Amino acid sequence: MSQNTMNSTSAESIRALGKVAVLMGGASAEREVSLMSGSGVLKALQSQGVDAHAFDPAERDMGDLKREGFSCCFIALHGRFGEDGTVQGALELLGIPYTGSGVMASSISMDKVMTKRIWISEGIPTPKYLLLRRGAMDRHTVIEVPDTLGLPVIVKPAREGSSIGVTKVAGYSGMADAVALASQMDADILCEECIEGDEVTCPVLGSGDDARALPVIRIVAPEGNYDYQNKYFTDDTRYLVPCGLPEGEEQAIQALVLDAYRVLGCRGWGRVDVMIDAKTRKPTLLEINTSPGMTGHSLVPMSAKAAGISYEALCLQLLQDAALDGGVRP
Repeated sequence: MSQNTMNSTSAESIRALGKVAVLMGGASAEREVSLMSGSGVLKALQSQGVDAHAFDPAERDMGDLKREGFSCCFIALHGRFGEDGTVQGALELLGIPYTGSGVMASSISMDKVMTKRIWISEGIPTPKYLLLRRGAMDRHTVIEVPDTLGLPVIVKPAREGSSIGVTKVAGYSGMADAVALASQMDADILCEECIEGDEVTCPVLGSGDDARALPVIRIVAPEGNYDYQNKYFTDDTRYLVPCGLPEGEEQAIQALVLDAYRVLGCRGWGRVDVMIDAKTRKPTLLEINTSPGMTGHSLVPMSAKAAGISYEALCLQLLQDAALDGGVRP
């Protein structure tokens, strides 16, 4: 095939995508990050010749997507009302294909407790946990959490991302404040065993048997604190890819992450966060992100680059994989 034919075929496939909406912003606590992700994706798609436009569901009626002739959506939303199955459900009703996981997988993956329950039932390792419910617990219950999980303990909202509302509690006296902070974000508060060791993350591209794990990234944050600030707004956090793990560990983590991704029914893409116990070197899965960040500090583009996939090519590949649950238009 000649270069001219290849370029023509590529141009035809891009034209076939039609009018594309990049969903960004939204109403979640991660709105600021989503706007950064969406802006990057929009610029990348436009640079590839895609007829892409910004669309903020917090400021527009979703029905406008149908009325204005959008043929598919790149979801660059994070957190609630974007990553939790709600937007996915609206797009299913509108019959507009979208990037990433479908309604059920998105909803389950957004809920860290439900994710853990499924992983545990499938034999996939995840830290021990206790679930507290706002308004259904007393001070005594809160204080006793470290008796079960040990110290330090991680306290977080069950359905938020980007480390929003997360506290690493070093002593009993810190439990009440940590729970109070998390309960501002969610009625369900996840208290989790703290695994000390290497923090890594592993992206996945594709669906079902065709899904593949990208290179593992090892995260080295200041004082081990990979919080919201260190994720997005500083250059002090180091990201190591190649990850430099002992021989065989990276492959084992990739295989485990693929299992975790598939049992939740995820498709398109995702990223799984993992802790490696410093003593046993066993990987333990923390959570999965079904609409990962695409900012200048984000990890999926970083891992993809290490695998030879540019940011622009990644965005285009994800868009070309846009689909509806079951592939059926209403």
